[in-house]
Amino acid sequence: MNKNFFKLLAAVLITSATLVACNSGGEKKTAADTTAVVTEETPAPKMDAPKDIVDVAAASADHTTLVAAVQAAGLVETLKGAGPFTVFAPTNAAFSALPAGTVEGLLKPEKKADLTNILTYHVVAGSVKAADLKDGQVVKTLQGGDLIVSIKDGKVMINGANVTAADLTTSNGVIHVIDAVLMPKK
Repeated sequence: MNKNFFKLLAAVLITSATLVACNSGGEKKTAADTTAVVTEETPAPKMDAPKDIVDVAAASADHTTLVAAVQAAGLVETLKGAGPFTVFAPTNAAFSALPAGTVEGLLKPEKKADLTNILTYHVVAGSVKAADLKDGQVVKTLQGGDLIVSIKDGKVMINGANVTAADLTTSNGVIHVIDAVLMPKK
C-alpha cells in the first residue's frame, strides 16, 4: 500500500507541475482543476486534423478578400479537395491595389466566370515548394495559362509578384503568399 501511495503522489505531483509549467502565462488553475490523475489507460489527446488550403486562408486576416473571391467563384470545394495544389495567394493589400471597383465588379454573380479564370490562374497542380522553383521556370496553372518564375538575390517572384511568405504547408498542398494579383492574358 505504501508503494501505491507514493506512485499516486508522484503522478499527482508530476501532473500538477506540468499544468503549472504549461499554464505559466495564462489563467491560473485551482486545486480543483488538477484533481484528475493521468494513468497509463488515459488516451492521448487527439490532435486537430491538418487544415486544408481554404481553412488556412480563412484563418488569415490578410486573405479575407481572397477567401470571399474563392467563395463567390464556387471554388471552395475544389480547393478543399484532395489536390495537391499550390496556391499563389494574393493578400488583401494586393487586391486593394487593383483599380477602384475591380474587386467589387468581379464579385458580382454575372462575373463568376471571369473571377474563376483569375483565381485558377493562381493555382498549380501539385505541391510545389519554393526550393523546387528555378529562375526562368514556366509553371502551368489550372486556368491553362503560364506563370514565369524569377529568382533574384534569393527573392522569388511569380510574374513579377513578390513571394512574401513561402511554403505554408496544408493537408492538400502548399500556399505561397504574394503581394500582387496575377492577371491572365486575355
